[in-house]
Parts: sequence; structure tokens; C-alpha cells
Amino acid sequence: TCQLKLFGVAASQAAEARGPAVYRQYSRFPKVYKLASTSLLRSLFAAKPTTHPAGYVRAHRCYPPRPRIPPTFLPYTNFFRTANTTYRTMASLSAQRKHKVTVVGSGNWGTTMAKLVAETVKENPSLFDETIRMWVYEEEVAIPKDSRHYKGTDKPEKLSEIINTKHENVKYLPNITLPSNVVAVTDLPESCKDSTFLIFVLPHQFIARTCKQLEGKILPYARAICCTKGVDVSEKGIRLMSETIGMTLNIYCGALSGANIASEIAQEKYSETTVAYDPPPMDSRNPTPSGSPNASQVDLINPSKAVPGPRSAHLTPLPVEYPPLSHENVRTLFHRPYFHVRIVNDVAGVSLGGALKNIIALAAGFVDGLGWGDNAKAAVMRVGILEMVKFGKAFFGESSRTSTFTEESCGVADVITSCSGGRNFRCAKMAIERGKTIYEIEQSELNGQKLQGTSTAYEVNEFLKSEGVEEEYPLFTAVYNILEGNNKPEDIPRLIEPKVVKPKF
Repeated sequence: TCQLKLFGVAASQAAEARGPAVYRQYSRFPKVYKLASTSLLRSLFAAKPTTHPAGYVRAHRCYPPRPRIPPTFLPYTNFFRTANTTYRTMASLSAQRKHKVTVVGSGNWGTTMAKLVAETVKENPSLFDETIRMWVYEEEVAIPKDSRHYKGTDKPEKLSEIINTKHENVKYLPNITLPSNVVAVTDLPESCKDSTFLIFVLPHQFIARTCKQLEGKILPYARAICCTKGVDVSEKGIRLMSETIGMTLNIYCGALSGANIASEIAQEKYSETTVAYDPPPMDSRNPTPSGSPNASQVDLINPSKAVPGPRSAHLTPLPVEYPPLSHENVRTLFHRPYFHVRIVNDVAGVSLGGALKNIIALAAGFVDGLGWGDNAKAAVMRVGILEMVKFGKAFFGESSRTSTFTEESCGVADVITSCSGGRNFRCAKMAIERGKTIYEIEQSELNGQKLQGTSTAYEVNEFLKSEGVEEEYPLFTAVYNILEGNNKPEDIPRLIEPKVVKPKF
């Protein structure tokens, strides 16, 4: 009744004496074997236990047969041993592969991210390898005198060695203890070797150069999340940082952004973030419907209308031996009791929110430095949010959703935080109060790190000029002109005032 040819004539006769046989088909391995169920084997051997003492099967594992197996039944016994051994081997392979995670970057945000995911991988050993490798740009650092690790000497030490021995990034994230499973690696390709999940946390001006160094040196089926806030402008147009990573490395890259001040998260103060990750169809068991504007497809690597030409990236499927990088598992990697994660599919919206809010924060810092109060700051924020949404719709089409800017942490919430205590806001305010340029403040206050708002303002303005739409984005244009010295911060109200079109008679 059920492919009795597997067992031969003798087995068929035994089965007929016991009634219909039932097989269990393992659909996960359709091309391997159809294994007999426990009830079938017991039925076969219970018919003539003294004549055919071939053993038994329990929990789908073959046990040694009894002595003196009749030669007639020996081939069938060997078949079951081989079948079950092969099944156990394949099942163990499917459960053994774990995702290895690398954090590319070791500034204050990169180190914070390494701390965060190092905690989660320890709690999820079935999904992730326990070691978190963090790529560190090597430099000599003297341990500060106010550090608990200071030993009375100012002799510089390698930053990577300090991190690996003291478990603290004394330069970029002082007084925060890192988990012992965070390992600093100074060789970029080595840090990403065999990693299936890469987290990019670098100043956006270094993303393209870093990706070039990784070309051909990472797993072809690796996936990534970009925590870098900025855009990439070239003669070809404008790209998101996630697009640059995806197009250069031929991998899928999502984005993480939100109202996230690194030092507060490192101190485990409550905050939330938005992760945009739309699993490619070949990775997902439940891909986004093809009719959706946010549907998963290869084009999602580079969804912007601003970059003409055919898509050039071709994704390699994630092997089935790994746990799927579904929304649930990606959320698991980043979620902590103090760091709540919301998952969306809108990579363009999340990326733009993180990039453009830094320009708004500069403007807010300028007016706050002038002492104009909260009303002025709120006015600047309102205009900036409108321009942010408009920019996304104009140049990224349906791949950028308005609700991402208004409902998620990466939108209005991030603008509020950045215009209250973010580094772009603080440096712009200091520049006005101290009568210095913002670049002088950057050098004196940021310990070697770079502001993202200034470089983003220049790149966005370069793109708007090339498109001939500068006047349609008065706040973005005003910030650029203030940085260039063409206007003063006091000119902001006049510069962002809507132009009144006089009627023609």
C-alpha cells in the first residue's frame, strides 16, 4: 500500500499480515529518503519475531540488531542503518551553522553597538556565534589619568590591545565595560572573514573606501546593517549608505537609525530605534508580496531614482544551514531590555531620516546659540522635517514612506533628540557662542571624531545644485551657505521664509 518495494517481498508478506503500512516522509529532505515509521517497522518485525529478529526503531534512530540475522533480511537492515545515519548527519548540519557577527567601526557608536550585540548573542547561542569581532582602526592611545586603568604612566598603548585586555574603549567610550566576547581586530578583511552578518558603524565619508577593501573578501551570502548616517553623492547621483555597501559588496544591506545618543545607550538608559530590513525573497520564508511598494527584490539594494542605469548587484542566497535572517531574528540581534527595536521594510526612509536630521540639528544649534529660544528651534525643526519628507519622495519615490518619518524613531523622534543634545547641535551652538568656526569646535571637542552634519550638508547641496532644485529646500541650502560663510546664522528666518509668488496682470 505504501511503496513496499523498499522492503522486498518478505517485508510485503509480513506487512500484509499486519495490515496497511504507513510511511513518514521527511519533506525537509525531499530528495534523500522516505523513512519507515516506528509503527511500520514494529509491524513488520512483530509478525514473525523469531524468524526476523532484525531489531527495532525508536525515535527515528536505528539500534543494533539482535544476533544471527537471517541472510534474507540483512540488506534491509543495512538500508535502515544507512538511511538513519544520513538523516542524522543532515539534521545536525542544519542545526550547527550559526551566524558570525562583525562590527565594522570602533568609535563611540560602533563600540556601543558591539557591546549591545555581544550581550544578545550570549543569550541566543542557537542563532549566533558567541564572539563579536570589532574592526578597530589601530592607533596609539595614552590611558587618561582619570581612567580606572591609569597606572601612572603616559606611555601610549595600542587601542586594540587596550580593548582586548582592559575590555574598555578608553578613547571613544570611556568608563563603559565591554563584554569579554568583544574582540578587537585591526585587520579589516580578517575581522569580516566568515561573518554572515556585518554591522557598519563608520563615518559616512569612509564607507566607500572601506567597502572597496572588502571586495571579494567576505562571504558572498553575507548580509549587513548600516548604522552610518549620511548619503553618498557622486557624478552618478545620490545614494544611501546602505546602497553603497550593497552595490559594492553585492550583498543585501538594511539600515538602523533612531533617536539614539550612543553614550546613553552604553549606560543602558532606555531608548528605541528603527531597523529597516526587508529580507530578500531567497532568504525569507514569507517574503514581502511582490505587489507591495516595499517588496523584496534585488533592486532594493539600490532603490533610488537618483542613480540612473541598471541594477548591478546579484544576491547569493543565504544557505539553508543557517537560521533565517527574518524580521524576528534580526530584531533579536539588536533588542535589549534598554534598547527597543521596531522593524520596518523602508530602508530608504530610515536611511534618509538618519542622514538629513543632522542638517536640521546644525540649524537648530545655530539659532539656539543665538539665544533665540525654543520657539525658533521648533520653527527650524518643522521646516526641516518637511524638507526631509519632500526629499525622500522626490528622489526615492515609493521606496520612501511618509509614515516612516512621522511614526518611527528614525524620523521626528530622532530630529527632536538631535536638536536637543546631539553632537551636531552641540557643536553648532558652541561655534556661535564662542565665535569660532564649526570646524574648530569639531577639532577641540570631538576627540578625533567627525561631525556627520557638515559633510552631509555639503553633499546634499551638491546634489540639489545638480538637479537645479536648491530653492525648493531653503533650510538645507541655508545651512550650506552658513557653513560656507555666504550667510550668517541671523539670516535663517529670512532664508527659510516661503517665497511669495506675485500674480501677473
